[in-house]
Amino acid sequence: MNVAVYSRKILKHEVLFFNKFFKQMDDLNWNPIIEEEFYLQLKSQIGLKDGFDTFNSHKDFISGIDMAISIGGDGTFLKCVSYVRSSGVPILGINTGRLGFLADTNTADFEKTLDKITKKDYIFQERSLIQVETEENIFGDRNLALNELAVHKKDTASMITVEAYLGGEYLNSYWADGLLVGTPTGSTAYSLSCGGPIMSPGCAVHFLTPIAAHNLNVRPVVVPDHIPITLKAVGRDRNFLLTLDSHSKPVKNGTEIKLFKANFTINVVKFKENGFFKTIREKMMWGIDQRNE
Repeated sequence: MNVAVYSRKILKHEVLFFNKFFKQMDDLNWNPIIEEEFYLQLKSQIGLKDGFDTFNSHKDFISGIDMAISIGGDGTFLKCVSYVRSSGVPILGINTGRLGFLADTNTADFEKTLDKITKKDYIFQERSLIQVETEENIFGDRNLALNELAVHKKDTASMITVEAYLGGEYLNSYWADGLLVGTPTGSTAYSLSCGGPIMSPGCAVHFLTPIAAHNLNVRPVVVPDHIPITLKAVGRDRNFLLTLDSHSKPVKNGTEIKLFKANFTINVVKFKENGFFKTIREKMMWGIDQRNE
């Protein structure tokens, strides 16, 4: 089994875990293909031997890779998505962070997890992505987001105005610190802290959530994901900040931003006992009350 492995940084308390992780991969006769920079860390910090194949872009995800494993938090998972893209390679997330909603297991259970993968005791959950287009093509071929696109103010404390259109029909001019447009997966990310709705991953929708809106009557909006969305940010500044998941670029005042659903999905590895609402309940501690203990 050929497995692409990606992580960002090896912390001191994670050295033992990574030693055990790669030993178990060897015991299972799995062939790891390791992200280039991460491989350098593995060689220097845990003494991983030379000779493993590596990758450093989505172009390296050729046929023959059976699964990708992301080890870290949600940010690491999002970066892994940028490597996998339309290859169809499923992603397993092993969480080393805190709140993370994307990973389905953690470092304490990784041995059981890899055993389940060997026995094919898992399912794939399809996650939609947003694709972004601008006249200057500022994101190049990295114009996809699993979570959301964010339009932010950049250099001052002044509000910005973001005009939003749905399928060419005017929706609203948002006076705010910014605006988020995202997928059901992104509903438990930045949007959640801005009062946005929680949406089940299978919903065929996008959300528009203002960031600190000046008008108290403005609320998040949920729309069908087949409707293209157009945004235009205007304000006192010459530039604004446009962020696709964790990838940011400055854009000029008045730039038109077109968003639509990507024509492929990401397959996320999930285990039957870890349903979406169970994860939400545990991560957000719903129903936790000292009176019930």
